[in-house]
Amino acid sequence: MAIQTINPATGDVVKSFDPLTSEEIDARLARAAAASRSYKRTTFGEREAWMQAAAEILEAEQADIARIMTTEMGKTVGSAGAEALKCAKGMRFYAEHAEQFLADVPLADPTQVGASRAFGRYQPLGVVLAVMPWNFPLWQVIRFAAPALMAGNVGLLKHASNVPQCALYLEDLFRRGGFPEGCFQTLLIGSAQVEAVLRDPRVAAATVTGSEPAGQSVASICGSEIKKTVLELGGSDAFVVMPSADLELAAEVAVTARVQNNGQSCIAAKRFIVHDAVHDDFARRFVDRMAGLVVGDPMDDKTDVGPLATEAGRDDIEALVKDAVDRGAIILYGGKPLDGPGWFFEPTVLSGITPEMRIHFEETFGPVATLYRVPDIDAAIELANGTSFGLGSNAWTQEPSEQDRFMSELEAGAVFVNGMTTSYPELPFGGIKRSGYGRELSDVGIREFCNLKSVWVR
Repeated sequence: MAIQTINPATGDVVKSFDPLTSEEIDARLARAAAASRSYKRTTFGEREAWMQAAAEILEAEQADIARIMTTEMGKTVGSAGAEALKCAKGMRFYAEHAEQFLADVPLADPTQVGASRAFGRYQPLGVVLAVMPWNFPLWQVIRFAAPALMAGNVGLLKHASNVPQCALYLEDLFRRGGFPEGCFQTLLIGSAQVEAVLRDPRVAAATVTGSEPAGQSVASICGSEIKKTVLELGGSDAFVVMPSADLELAAEVAVTARVQNNGQSCIAAKRFIVHDAVHDDFARRFVDRMAGLVVGDPMDDKTDVGPLATEAGRDDIEALVKDAVDRGAIILYGGKPLDGPGWFFEPTVLSGITPEMRIHFEETFGPVATLYRVPDIDAAIELANGTSFGLGSNAWTQEPSEQDRFMSELEAGAVFVNGMTTSYPELPFGGIKRSGYGRELSDVGIREFCNLKSVWVR
């Protein structure tokens, strides 16, 4: 794939970049390795000052970088600005808490192991390669970079090839924040060049957010090299609505949960599983709200849904919907791409979904919702878990016993009850099954790329 900014609202090529040569990649790896040797000796206080400074710059420039995000991948400019501010919050969170999260873990009674002191110490692994997607071009990177840098690791970023300006901005942001030369670098390379970087002995670990094939490839390569990986891959999140739910609020949140980021979010609600007793009422409210969304120019503050990020992504959504309809699905609203320039697709609601349809099993990365009717909570949980993915989930009920069952029995990395699945710096984030492994964010996330060294002193 060419490394280009292509405006998805128009299809026009805005800017093109040449991939790094082998010699340029090697120079950046050498710079990262050199930086790692000295950077790991910096103090938490120094790192905090640099991270806070970078967060301050990002906050001041959020309107400018928002327009770059919108130009490169089509998210509405309002949501892009919110993403930039969320990144600044995440950076400040780790700046303020890293030292506490990585404090030595003492053994309560070291004499049990014949020592005067015994404890665990978290230490950085070194150079970590992040292979990141385009859908949240800043936040996906920051939720790796902020904890990794605060832990004393050095970062290399291989960003998606359609968001090169965002990738270069992030390198520049950390440099201007004061981080030493080589601590965070962007590699403008294609996917075919990633394996050589992963196998380079100067790279200690890797993290991937993206598609299942991307995760499989990186994990396979790193497995053969015995290198640590964290994978956050696709999702097909269930949004379960039971009779005791506040239907008006559930329908309102359901629309946001489905079309956030133009429907291109791994933790977007995708499968709406509704109890028979309230199915028709919820469906009416949901469809009415989906029909009221404004689709158009993502630079316009009045727009709710912009274009899909790529032409191929738009075509994939169209093919999934067509397959479902050909096999008997009913279109309650939408169902087709919009005429004219850009890669727009109507907000869509489908019902009558069966296992014979691709959309029943595949991740739908666009503003298309599938609606299911179930007779009871047992059927709801069985259907919710009937997927190879396990990233996030939503459950809507006021019944404590039902809440407990959803918390315990939904197979996912996160369960949000009476609210929309989202990511917070304070909470662990990640999936199970084919949605990946490992965790980002919270105290758990900063420790993923650390060596917990046992220390014993007589």
